[in-house]
Amino acid sequence: MVEKTYTIIDEAGIHARPSTALVGAATKFKSEVMLEYKEKQVNLKSIMGIMSLGIPSGATIKIIANGEDESEAISTLEETLKTQGLAK
Repeated sequence: MVEKTYTIIDEAGIHARPSTALVGAATKFKSEVMLEYKEKQVNLKSIMGIMSLGIPSGATIKIIANGEDESEAISTLEETLKTQGLAK
């Protein structure tokens, strides 16, 4: 299992457009990929799950990957967060 913590820097938080980008990146991997915010975890391959968290700017989130390609999944998702201007 690999996990990494990020701070959301997008003024709008994680809304529909970036959620779609994250789901698109996560679905490429066989590993289970979860997003945690305020002790709630959702599947990062589910746009409705991500949107249900209502993650605002300044929030701290954790991405957890567990499976055969977990390291690659975390690296790709980190790159997606940064290229979308979502997190640091």
